[in-house]
Amino acid sequence: MSPTVQALLFALLGAVLGGGTVLAFRISERQRRAPEPPEPPLPPGVAAVLSVLRSSALVVDGSDSVLKASAPAVAMGIVRGHEITERELADLVRQVRRDGQIRETELLMHRSGLPPRHVTARVAPLSSQLVLALVEDRTRERRVESIRRDFVANVSHELKTPVGAIKLLSDAVIDAADDPEAVQRFAGRMHTESDRLARLVQQIIELSRLQGDDPLVEPVAVDVDGIVARAIDESSTDAQARSITVTQQGQRGLALLGNREQVAVALGNLVANAVAYSPEGSTVVVSASAHETTVDLAVTDQGIGIPSGEIDRIFERFYRVDPARHRSTGGTGLGLSIVKHVAASHGGEVRVWSVEGQGSTFTLTLPRKPGVPRASAQDAPEPLKENA
Repeated sequence: MSPTVQALLFALLGAVLGGGTVLAFRISERQRRAPEPPEPPLPPGVAAVLSVLRSSALVVDGSDSVLKASAPAVAMGIVRGHEITERELADLVRQVRRDGQIRETELLMHRSGLPPRHVTARVAPLSSQLVLALVEDRTRERRVESIRRDFVANVSHELKTPVGAIKLLSDAVIDAADDPEAVQRFAGRMHTESDRLARLVQQIIELSRLQGDDPLVEPVAVDVDGIVARAIDESSTDAQARSITVTQQGQRGLALLGNREQVAVALGNLVANAVAYSPEGSTVVVSASAHETTVDLAVTDQGIGIPSGEIDRIFERFYRVDPARHRSTGGTGLGLSIVKHVAASHGGEVRVWSVEGQGSTFTLTLPRKPGVPRASAQDAPEPLKENA
């Protein structure tokens, strides 16, 4: 075979091999780019319903792949991509697909760095392969239920103390019928315990009412001077008995927007606390100042103060920094909780500054009635001096 013919044959063979390689490459590219098979169709209307559900919902196919999930399900972390992240829920889905029985259960979802969530899951079959799961977040309901149980338990415990004391004192009075001095002493203690019981019951009623109230819809103008005067007058007897001076400072003539009775109760509790935890011969100052849209009602004392580690908890119901001190003063542990709820219902806040051994300042901030001039420098409260 001549060299020329050989060259032609090699050239032809190269062309055939090159064309085959290009053809194989293009076929491979088309296979890679071929569209994925369509997902199994959902029953009519299911996708539309899932898109408007506020609860977490998802549809799972026969291979445990999530075909459709509502936005809350993704936000809650139940679904990641096409997978169910909760093993218990995935197991429940498989059980329902196996026997077609509707199942319902409660789950505790754990998330890294976040508090656990209590959820209820209801799983039902849509077809022989498709399964629907509805998940409701019950964390808030569980928390409210827990708070309610604690409240009832605490109320029961707190009521037992004065009731038990009155029972024992009444027995002591009977036994000491022939001793006028003992009778008078026990009767005085019974009077103290009955006052404490009445105060506790009244504060429980006030707190329960505040918790049931919605935010104020139609607040009215409340005269701040009148509220301050009422709070000072209500604590005057206790203050005079211990030579404590309660004075009013700050700007006069202010008005805030809210519920007069609620604000009076809140400020009265702050003044009563200041008097109860102040040493004899000290001073308690109640001051008011206006800002752009709010009014500050501040109560400052020279009392025992609050440890820094306890400040975050003092507004909890029945929480007591010093239980022994509360028993001696007749405290209930509910006063500051009432103040907090009044602030919340008015769209305001309550703040506290305190140094142990020096005193405390509680500031109740509430909405201001428009048109009232703001406080001037000379209206500011004078600083309290240390006791001699």
